[in-house]
Amino acid sequence: MSGAPVLTATNVSITYAVEPPVEAVREVNLTLHRGEILGLAGESGCGKTTFAYGVNRLLKAPAVMTSGEVIFHDADGTDIDVTGLSGEELRRFRWDKVSMVFQGSMNSLNPVMNVRKQLDDVFTTHRPGMSRREREQRSGDLLKLVGVDPGRLGAFPHELSGGMRQRVMIAMALALDPQVMIMDEPTTALDVLVQRGIIRELMRLRERLGFAVIFITHDLPLLIEISDRIAIMRDGRIIEQDTAENIYRRPTQPYTKQLLSSFPSLTGARGGFVRGGAK
Repeated sequence: MSGAPVLTATNVSITYAVEPPVEAVREVNLTLHRGEILGLAGESGCGKTTFAYGVNRLLKAPAVMTSGEVIFHDADGTDIDVTGLSGEELRRFRWDKVSMVFQGSMNSLNPVMNVRKQLDDVFTTHRPGMSRREREQRSGDLLKLVGVDPGRLGAFPHELSGGMRQRVMIAMALALDPQVMIMDEPTTALDVLVQRGIIRELMRLRERLGFAVIFITHDLPLLIEISDRIAIMRDGRIIEQDTAENIYRRPTQPYTKQLLSSFPSLTGARGGFVRGGAK
């Protein structure tokens, strides 16, 4: 992990403007470093997904970012104030600099378009200078990258397994070589074996391509295994953040200890998981 930051969120607060207003995210401060996996953990409804949408400027009414700033530190040395982007600038920023794999994303593919067309749309929108042959080549290379046979480019979503659809979504998120990928519960709807395969693929891709990841889940043992650092979120606030090793061995907050103890051991010993794999 490089010491250089790639994304910095400072005092980010997000409110749902309903009656009464709901403060979903409260003064969150997070820094993501180049090439690292930052895990964001907490129970359902604690604000994890709302924060991720805020970082990527995907909030929809009644959600409103009421305070704070998000700065993207580009590889070319320039800083981009994400909260100040609009229109064409914002469109160019999304997917190019920061991409997102959404919660339940394996069901987000358009059911009436084949994989080729859906990948092709990414390039025609964001890389209009690419030729048809270049788009076809890049689409096949992306599928290879995530472990899917390029021959499946002509397949429709209903012809793919859940794991393959999720891999296609990851390929789409990687299409424009982003520096940051936000993954929101990317394996929740998959069985354990498929989950493991996708996690291994993610780790391999991260090592090969060097992008940073914000990995959002309620599965704290998984984060302890794959993350460099972990931030624990509760009631819209970050209550603890540290290295994955320290979160596992030396948690300071009672809530973090409760999260750790809520996962049963398969061996009978305290803490039925270790960094690097199951016991």
